[in-house]
Amino acid sequence: MLDLQRLRALHAVSVHGTVGRAAAALGYTPSAVSQQIAKLERETRTVLLEREGRGVRLTAEARQLVATAQQLMAIVERAETDLERRRGLPSGRLTLAAFPSAARGLLPGVLAELARRHPALDARLTEVDPHLSVDLVAKGAVDLAVAHDWDIAPLPAPAGVEQAVIGDDLCDLLVPVGHPFAGRTAVRREELGGERWVCQPPGRVCHDWLVRTLRAAGHEPDLVHTAEENPTLVALVAAGLGIALIPRLGRGPLPEGVVEVRLDPLPVRRLYALWREGAARRPAIAETVRTLQAHWGERVGTGPA
Repeated sequence: MLDLQRLRALHAVSVHGTVGRAAAALGYTPSAVSQQIAKLERETRTVLLEREGRGVRLTAEARQLVATAQQLMAIVERAETDLERRRGLPSGRLTLAAFPSAARGLLPGVLAELARRHPALDARLTEVDPHLSVDLVAKGAVDLAVAHDWDIAPLPAPAGVEQAVIGDDLCDLLVPVGHPFAGRTAVRREELGGERWVCQPPGRVCHDWLVRTLRAAGHEPDLVHTAEENPTLVALVAAGLGIALIPRLGRGPLPEGVVEVRLDPLPVRRLYALWREGAARRPAIAETVRTLQAHWGERVGTGPA
């Protein structure tokens, strides 16, 4: 009989692409994941992973097993949901994924409240980029994700994934002290031509939004520095190396030398909670979504959403 935990390990490698990332998502060591898959290969008398450069590639037999594993995991999830509903209280393990600024600025308080109010619930967070988190939910790699989209780049929710709005995160233009915009109350997008920008790398949602927005306003962006983390971008602005457009969530206090200016119209990104269809019946999912919305309401001063 096939072992479900070993199938989970193989499924995680297929979702995350490497043994190391799969191990991080499962909370195991890479050697533990490798051992699980090696045992599965012996049980099935089949080669499941093949070396490909520095990574691995799933064989055709492994992909078939992954499809079966996903069906079995869905059955187990339904059984766990039914048991949790009968108890009426959030319990069991709940895996969450969130983009970096939400993981830093929103999730700590949410997770602390869940742990305090529901000691039987084991909530575990993984930080991922928003465009990856939706796929992780759809494939069953995580139970719930916090993701975001922008006004000109809506978040695609695939079939089988449900979502709820958490709230709207506002975004400000950050400039060095002494910049011509520093003394302004607001700046129009049409005035941004000729500026040197610091932003996230290509492929990130914020980077793509900035490029599309500037081009829509008639400007070809001059992206002089890129960095993954918003605190690094703020530090580059403070050094006078460019200007940046950075959301408020998880940004923290601005250092000396950086001025916040309103961009007109004000850029907004919308935060969502996403889960697999039907999983909202699980008390842990419903309570986590409610807590996310309540904490966001407290942040922006509107009360619970």
